[in-house]
Amino acid sequence: MGIHETVAGWLDSGRYAEFGDRWDDKRFHEFILERLTPTTHLLDLGAGAGIVPEMNFLDHAARVCGVDPDPRVVDNPHIHEGRVGVGEKIPYDDESFDLVICDNVFEHLENPEEVFREARRVLRPGGLFVGKTPNFWHYVAIGASLTPHSFHRRFNAGRGRDEEDTFPTCYRANTRKDLLALAGRTDMRLLSCSMIEGRPEYLRRWWPAYLLGAAYERMVNSTRFFEPFRVVLIAELQKPTDSA
Repeated sequence: MGIHETVAGWLDSGRYAEFGDRWDDKRFHEFILERLTPTTHLLDLGAGAGIVPEMNFLDHAARVCGVDPDPRVVDNPHIHEGRVGVGEKIPYDDESFDLVICDNVFEHLENPEEVFREARRVLRPGGLFVGKTPNFWHYVAIGASLTPHSFHRRFNAGRGRDEEDTFPTCYRANTRKDLLALAGRTDMRLLSCSMIEGRPEYLRRWWPAYLLGAAYERMVNSTRFFEPFRVVLIAELQKPTDSA
């Protein structure tokens, strides 16, 4: 066994024993389940082809729909109905849903205010708009913003993701400040904006980087003071209950 396998195995089975592949999607899955009831009508905005199993809520909601510019959305196995469309013009009527979710979508939005307005439009009064996205002030997002999209495609291909499922990033809705401003401009309330740091996924391929990532994770989880530098941001916004 080489040094990489030794170090990675030690960290994986020790400090990160509770973390597995897609640990962030699993956390998001639990976050969404807490907000679902058997009568919930849910829209997965950016549902894509259904490559993330944690975004399957068919057994927990009355109706699950998905929207994505990728035509594969119509065959997404995790939704009852898929429609081709974009967040700037969601192909559903006003007040169609109780909950709109976005998994790793905010970072790709060129016009987040338009998307937030559309999410608000299709939500019923009191409905929730929930998104998981990279926090811009984490080294992963900062590094991604400084490198070309071609690098992202190659890097993610090395992690087992098809290049066609790696999309350009903008990072215009990826900080607490951004989200507060967007909530204010779209007449929604930012209920929560939590930051989470876990196993340093992007650094696990090289043992020195993995050790550095583990040290960073320990630091940012040591105190709330460093919370703004954790990797995953989960935001929850609400449409006013008295909305006309």
